[in-house]
Amino acid sequence: QVQLVESGGGSVEAGGSLTLSCAASGSFFSIGKMGWYRRGPEVGRDPVAVTTVTGPPTYADSVKGRATISRDDKKKAVTLQLNNLKPEDTAVYYCNADLQVFGGRWTSAWGQGTQVTVSS
Repeated sequence: QVQLVESGGGSVEAGGSLTLSCAASGSFFSIGKMGWYRRGPEVGRDPVAVTTVTGPPTYADSVKGRATISRDDKKKAVTLQLNNLKPEDTAVYYCNADLQVFGGRWTSAWGQGTQVTVSS
């Protein structure tokens, strides 16, 4: 059983900053891709920032220059720093990670989601 637990959401005024954190726990051997997605008023989860084991992180155009994703594989964690927040950043943010579990297979795990609300 694997679990991703997020923290750090909340309400902030436009122009402010937030740091979202996510920690993985449970039985797994390796962590692959880790990322943050968000779901706003529209349906679907859109990628915000994704980091892989190798290669540079990728960011949605809407957050480029305002977001920084970082991972700490020793702590099995990933964080997302969001600066200069805008009302359109309001959404539920989800952590996602590809985890290698028993038997060598990979599973994609999701956190429960954390609300970010930006007021103008």
